[in-house]
Amino acid sequence: MLRAAALLLVLANLAFFAWTRGWLEPGLPPPRQGQHEPQRLAAQVNAPLVTVLPARAASAAVVAARAANAVCLEAGPLAAAELPAAEAELQAAQLPEGSWAREAAPLPPLWLVYAGRYPEAAARRTREAALHELGLNFELLNAPAELAPGLVVSRHATRAEAETALARLTGRSPPLRGARVAQLPAPPAVTWLRVARADAELQARLKELPAEALAGGFKPCPVPARS
Repeated sequence: MLRAAALLLVLANLAFFAWTRGWLEPGLPPPRQGQHEPQRLAAQVNAPLVTVLPARAASAAVVAARAANAVCLEAGPLAAAELPAAEAELQAAQLPEGSWAREAAPLPPLWLVYAGRYPEAAARRTREAALHELGLNFELLNAPAELAPGLVVSRHATRAEAETALARLTGRSPPLRGARVAQLPAPPAVTWLRVARADAELQARLKELPAEALAGGFKPCPVPARS
């Protein structure tokens, strides 16, 4: 009886030893196989491209990835009286220091090649027909009161540009007559609040801000025109 028990114990040890050595595969895989399965290594795709980074380098890589996906957002236009309340919302949201900046809106062209005023509709229609015969495009000006209603033939950034354009039109054949250079009053100064590089987290925080305090909220920055 003892001999049989001893024989069974020896056989059990031998079977266990063969199992741990992997001699019984594939029917009985050895223990802890998940830690050293050669077939998993063979199934890896582009394994040489996988690099384990130290903690500092990994953090820098995460920051670089976020920066690559950052977008430009801006809110406005905001009048001078509206700016303090708008920036208070950004500060209350604890946006990172220096993450936004004020961008002054450029003034529109204020100098015109202009014909008018024409308070009577009949006189204005006659003038419009004459401009059509000259092949000139124009727009109706409805403000300010001292110039409206009038007809704008072209807009310019400076008085010199407007005078050059007027001289060219009056020197053509047939010439433009009865037009002059006029200046529009400068509109009130406005400002935009711009976040030049908003990552996904910052975009979500900006979207939660009250739109009524930010002229409708943050929107994508306009794409610069290519020269």
